[in-house]
Amino acid sequence: MQAMLGAGALGLTAPASTAETVPAPSIPIIDTHIHLFDPRRPQGVPWPSKADTVLYRPALPGRYRRVTTGLGIVGAIEVECSPWLEDNQWVLDVASRDKMIVGTVGDLEPGQPSFRTQLERFQRNPLFRGIRYGNLWGRNLGEQLSKPDFIADLEFLAAAGLELDTANPDPGIIAAVVRLTDRVHSLRVVIDHLPQLEFPAEPAFRRALDANLRELGTRPQVYVKVSEVVHRFALPLTIQHALTGGQVPENLNFYRPILDEIWDIFGQDKLMYGSDWPNSDHSAPIGQELRIVREYFSSKGRAVEEKFFWKNSVAAYHWVKRDSSQPEPGKA
Repeated sequence: MQAMLGAGALGLTAPASTAETVPAPSIPIIDTHIHLFDPRRPQGVPWPSKADTVLYRPALPGRYRRVTTGLGIVGAIEVECSPWLEDNQWVLDVASRDKMIVGTVGDLEPGQPSFRTQLERFQRNPLFRGIRYGNLWGRNLGEQLSKPDFIADLEFLAAAGLELDTANPDPGIIAAVVRLTDRVHSLRVVIDHLPQLEFPAEPAFRRALDANLRELGTRPQVYVKVSEVVHRFALPLTIQHALTGGQVPENLNFYRPILDEIWDIFGQDKLMYGSDWPNSDHSAPIGQELRIVREYFSSKGRAVEEKFFWKNSVAAYHWVKRDSSQPEPGKA
């Protein structure tokens, strides 16, 4: 992973095309990371804030359909963006009205007395595919792993056939996922937004992080979302602004070192596409990031591209086919 911070091979030559869309691929795409929320609700939303002029407007399936028209995306998995218990139900209700949504990842707290009751409530809906826990809402996965009740609840989650997404990668949570998968072997774990991971400057910490990532790469129950690619830069912001004129680079070569390192560690059976819409709007339209990752993975052959864009998501989430345009999970 050291190349993720290097300045070599960035490919910052001529500007890339400014196109914001990509041709509809023959391979169907399942987007494994979108958020749904509606600030117009009487209770509002815990995220995003009103100060966020890019995001603070309804993000609902109809709008997602419009911004992905022509991109080949046929289904999406919603990932929680609220710690409010009843927002799990709100998302399930919204998802039930649009067949584009093939699964949701909710927000519940393992280790709490009500966890199993709440999980049993929401998992009655087949769209409920797991929960997210990590560096979000003031929580810390590593701190919880020494608590027997927390581990027992994650074993309960695994026994229910559900998965765990981790939030916002840093060296601490990567180390915690190693410890977690040591303790709960049967739990499927999805690491979100790995291209955003910052590598420590201190050599010993860098080696430790690299060792943990490579260990996770050997564990069949661990999956990785190649999401927020255009958020992650290989140079300090001030330097890259000088090189790119302050624009988000659209050239695959700028991101290739990051993608190569992730590919080298996790390979073809663990990586999945995720857009992080609408949070991704802070950097680029969804089509721009999709074009970058599609160019990268299409160069590895159709079989790899199919795994990345939908087959691996079946293994990770066991999502529900709801529309004829969506691939058949049983054929993954």
